[in-house]
Amino acid sequence: MCGFSLKIIARLALPGLLLTLSACGEGPSAFPERPLVGARAGHYKETEATKLARHFTVHGVDVSKYQGNVDWDAVHDGGVQFAYIKATEGGDRIDPKFVQNWQGAKAAGLPRGAYHFVYWCRPWQDNMAWFERNVPPDPTALPPVLDVEATPDSPTCRRRLERDSTLHEIRAMLAEMERYYGKKPIVYTTVDFYQSIIQGSLTDYPIWIRSTKHRPSARYGDRAWRFWQYQSDAWVRGIPTRVDRNAFYGDEQDWRSFLKANGVVRRQSASE
Repeated sequence: MCGFSLKIIARLALPGLLLTLSACGEGPSAFPERPLVGARAGHYKETEATKLARHFTVHGVDVSKYQGNVDWDAVHDGGVQFAYIKATEGGDRIDPKFVQNWQGAKAAGLPRGAYHFVYWCRPWQDNMAWFERNVPPDPTALPPVLDVEATPDSPTCRRRLERDSTLHEIRAMLAEMERYYGKKPIVYTTVDFYQSIIQGSLTDYPIWIRSTKHRPSARYGDRAWRFWQYQSDAWVRGIPTRVDRNAFYGDEQDWRSFLKANGVVRRQSASE
């Protein structure tokens, strides 16, 4: 990690330290190549993203109702090292599998966190109140995630997002998440939303990016990232449908430091 510990970064959350990661490049020379967790030959199209992701050592999944009934013990035993679980959307929608997934992942000893999908036609206060109502504070959970995306095809929300006002709302939601859960939240975003709204801003928050075809720098430049969603059609043991797969920026030691800094307890796999 070019001499910088993610434990230090997570504790201090200084923009200068976070940006130092981008100077390290994207990691191919830093981490040994290994098979992707849950990969089945021929079941997905190889991309630049999946090839590069092999050089990272810590991989996880994100799930919602669309993954059906997940066998979390099998997911953990299959080598997955973390999971993010959809909890809520807007001010009145909860993912029907959230409680089942939230409890199941914890029982399996898998580090897990919750994410909220922002609905831009509800006040930010409604979005946060709904998330807090449905996601109990858990000191052993991963930091919460704010999922910010454009929703141009929404039949119920035609709001045009202006950069300054949208960033103001995002910052307000992130501050409320941190106040309520006691951990610095992570921002999840897509390429189009990043380029139109976030680029050059929010550098004091960890970011979770999506790029399922290309290496991160092709779409996000030198922006440092904490998590990378590099595949959307993975088959993973214990999950009955295709699922998103993600990489953590760092090696095993960095991951352990990140978990410790956030008070997360994990169960070791049989191979450790």
